[in-house]
Amino acid sequence: MEISIEMLMFLFAASIVAGTMDTMVGGGGLITLPSLMLTGLSPINALGTNKLQGCIGTGTATFLLLRKSKIRWRHIRPLFIAAFVGSVIGTVAVQFISQHSLSLVIPVVLVLIIGYFLLYNPSRNSNFSIKMGAKKFTWLVVPGIGFYDGMFGPGTGSFFSFANVLLRRAKLVAATATAKPLNFATNVSSLLVFILFGNVVWHVGLVMMLGQAVGAWLGVHLLYKINPQYLRSFVIAVCLLMLAKYIASS
Repeated sequence: MEISIEMLMFLFAASIVAGTMDTMVGGGGLITLPSLMLTGLSPINALGTNKLQGCIGTGTATFLLLRKSKIRWRHIRPLFIAAFVGSVIGTVAVQFISQHSLSLVIPVVLVLIIGYFLLYNPSRNSNFSIKMGAKKFTWLVVPGIGFYDGMFGPGTGSFFSFANVLLRRAKLVAATATAKPLNFATNVSSLLVFILFGNVVWHVGLVMMLGQAVGAWLGVHLLYKINPQYLRSFVIAVCLLMLAKYIASS
């Protein structure tokens, strides 16, 4: 389909903002998916193209974090595999399970995340958390979130960060960094399915990929400079935006 140069420039700018936000707190899809819908793409093509450009954002962030040694491949490899497998299963399952019933659960989860981070203090070690074993977290929780991303998607990065803070007692910045390769794994697996079914508009996706790469670069550099208290506030703000979106669309 024909898309004007002005619209492509708008999508490029939107993807920079989304890539920066997604790297820092998640929720970049709140910007990119509605922006793609504005072009007149069908919902399925918008979803497929969104996964394409999202892969570059999370992929760039993952590469930069690995290069800066902020995350270690030997530590995240099993998590990466678990997230990939969960997303593949979710993408297949979505063909048979109603997304409407799943969408009813998401606002409840968002409210729980908002409530937790309102009480969470990055500078205090006495926050409420559950110390789950590494194997249980890797092979139960991570595939579960990956399954959700394959089926539905919005907020996956925030869910990975939240789970790591709550269940593994990770620091918020470290949990946010770890979420990037996991979100990259789930994006790639879903993208492969969308490509298989011809649901990617490549010229639009390529323009947004460039913007996502720029945004991810900005996000990685800001992530380790920002005050954790401000990062906590951003997480709450993004979750509130997602919650408002669900309420408005219901």
